[in-house]
Amino acid sequence: MTLAHPAFLAAGVLVLALVIGYVIAIRRARVHTLRFANLALLERVAPRRPGGWRHVGFAVIAVGLMLLVIAMAGPTADAKVPRNRATVMLAIDVSLSMQATDVAPDRLDAAKDAAKEFAQNLTPGVNLGLISFAGIATVLVSPTTDRAPVLQAIDSLKLDERTATGEAIISALQSIDMFSRATGGTGGTGGTAGSKESIPARIVLMTDGKRTVGRSEQDAAQRAKDAGVPVSVIAFGTDHGSINLDGTQIAVPLDTDAMRQIAQISGGDFHTAHTVAELKTVYSQLGEQIGYETVHRDASRPWLIAGTIVTIVAAAFTLMVTGRVP
Repeated sequence: MTLAHPAFLAAGVLVLALVIGYVIAIRRARVHTLRFANLALLERVAPRRPGGWRHVGFAVIAVGLMLLVIAMAGPTADAKVPRNRATVMLAIDVSLSMQATDVAPDRLDAAKDAAKEFAQNLTPGVNLGLISFAGIATVLVSPTTDRAPVLQAIDSLKLDERTATGEAIISALQSIDMFSRATGGTGGTGGTAGSKESIPARIVLMTDGKRTVGRSEQDAAQRAKDAGVPVSVIAFGTDHGSINLDGTQIAVPLDTDAMRQIAQISGGDFHTAHTVAELKTVYSQLGEQIGYETVHRDASRPWLIAGTIVTIVAAAFTLMVTGRVP
């Protein structure tokens, strides 16, 4: 919790002064009582005093006042709220290496299952698009809040030759830019004074191997950085995966070095997933990062309510015990 107006905490000095004044007043009253000459007469004419209970009410009132002072200082707290405007391009590798069965039933089917769960659980206000890439990158679904076409496109993913990772990133950037222009905003996370509203954007790249054709990953990642669009890279599979190509068993281990470079250059993050469960966990984490934002919200209301209630209850208690409010 932080305070929007911490200077108002100085009012706590007044509450402290009130407490000190109360203590001094109580001591003076005791001195005046002891000066009474006839204590027997005092017992007959003075009402029975409530003893220590008469101080409880004032102590609680002081607590209530301090709560009100904190409320005046404007406490704020971080809160996670769903994003209403954000753009995500999900790029899925469909190269032949995705038929490896080191992840049951195979990498592609497992990736489909996890991607559909990611799409269904993503915050409704986020615009989600889909790209498949092998030898070329194909935009299957432009950014939209309608999840149905994305789910259908994921189901229709098919394997193809080669891997154009860089082209997938560049195609995603182009889709984000076109969508942002169409909706009257600017893509990416940046923005300058006087520019149109910046719409947060992210590329989620799921792949299992290094680029074999097209522009380099480093060049594409630099373009993403320049556009203010981080790339979250998911390396999916294991180091002992293999595929059968024309009767020849070919090893298809992960190439995490190239993937890490994409994340680092673009300002994104890198994840590894060796099982379907791990892939779903990564997608879930990304969904939280992408779909929600942390904002500072006013948190003074609970302090105000508590301070008011405590003060009123303490005043009522004091009135019942002593017959007056201090």
